[in-house]
Amino acid sequence: MSVIRRSPLLAVAAVAAALLFTACGADDEDGSSADAASGTQAGSETVAVETIGDAGEVLVDGDGAALYTADQEADGKVRCTDSCAATWLPLTVSDDAAPEAEEVPGTLATVKRPEGSNQVTLDGVPLYTFADDGGPGRVTGDGLSDTFGGERFSWSVVSVSGTDEADDEAETSAPSSGYGGGY
Repeated sequence: MSVIRRSPLLAVAAVAAALLFTACGADDEDGSSADAASGTQAGSETVAVETIGDAGEVLVDGDGAALYTADQEADGKVRCTDSCAATWLPLTVSDDAAPEAEEVPGTLATVKRPEGSNQVTLDGVPLYTFADDGGPGRVTGDGLSDTFGGERFSWSVVSVSGTDEADDEAETSAPSSGYGGGY
């Protein structure tokens, strides 16, 4: 009869893999794979208001990433596609979902993107996160301008002003001109 020896490292790896598969495959109450692909989670808000450093109160997505709009899309038409949408990530929801929020100034809705996804809008203007923000709690794209496919875009973080103090602070801290950077 032969004796099979198992490596302790192999046992640890097997346990870790089992835990990973259990966590990924579990029927969790927080969301689903379709929700994860859309950038939102079931039961969570699509858009919220958070205070982020010097930017003050801004709109954020369900993960806490700052939301931006492009001046060139103020008419509600999606122009940021292809390479632009790889840098400025559209906030989308699944086909059967409506964007949700509490205490957001304005109306949330969706617009159909050229590739067919539903992008969240605020008062008809498409919303994006900025890939170079590097995650939640950062605002680095406010005032940036860039060009994609021959079209120039000017970006602004979605500020929320609800008090006179917030309005005064926004006026004194707003840059007098864009950064003029490009991509």
